[in-house]
Amino acid sequence: MEIFIPKLSIFLLIFVRVSCFFVTMPLFSYRTIPSMHRIAFALVLSWMMYYSLDVTPFEINAEYYLLVLKEALVGLLIGFIAYMILAAVQIAGGFIDFQMGFAIANVIDPQTGAQSPLLGQYLYMFSLLLLLAVDGHHIILDGIFYSYQMIPMKEAFIPFGNENLAEYIVKAFNSMFIIAFQMAIPVVATLFLVDVALGIVARTVPQLNIFVVGFPIKIAVSFIVLLIVMGVILAVVQQLFGMMFIVMRDVMKLIGGT
Repeated sequence: MEIFIPKLSIFLLIFVRVSCFFVTMPLFSYRTIPSMHRIAFALVLSWMMYYSLDVTPFEINAEYYLLVLKEALVGLLIGFIAYMILAAVQIAGGFIDFQMGFAIANVIDPQTGAQSPLLGQYLYMFSLLLLLAVDGHHIILDGIFYSYQMIPMKEAFIPFGNENLAEYIVKAFNSMFIIAFQMAIPVVATLFLVDVALGIVARTVPQLNIFVVGFPIKIAVSFIVLLIVMGVILAVVQQLFGMMFIVMRDVMKLIGGT
């Protein structure tokens, strides 16, 4: 029993970080994946990581509970950073939906349970399939494993007040919106030209009901442009994966002070 408790103290810290990482991480946090399966996967992964890490056992005291809380915050933060970067795909779809007139027809996101843009969810599903195709889910699991090299378990402090960490997260958040706008700009710019043309037609031919004619025209033009630029959008999404891994690594370095 005296040998088992120190081992359990290390395993519990690993399990808390991994399980909290799965709560906010894209793909692994989907509500369509049963909770028991996610818990079992986190247990198996934590068990394998336990024998790969060389950590001194901890005493069960007040400081240990602070370590548990810190591990939970680290897992949630790393997963949230990855989700925040991939949210650029849904934001780009929201820009396109607003111009197409699909903003009134939202769908339920199976990951969050909230409403999301129609095309945003469509592009997000393709992005997750592309993430699986490029073996990105294994890189994500490597990231949570190598996080212990940058954020040791023995440190009970997260430098949330560090201006470098706050500034870096704000810049990553800003870059996410810029990438979303770049993904949506081909369709949005084309629809802007369509709106200008419809406005000219409405002024020159007042008898024409432009609201009845314009709506299907905008939808048809949007799908044609999407079909043309879909390859470019997926290439941008693939670059977004690289940015996600870089941001996760840099955030872990800033938290760990390395």
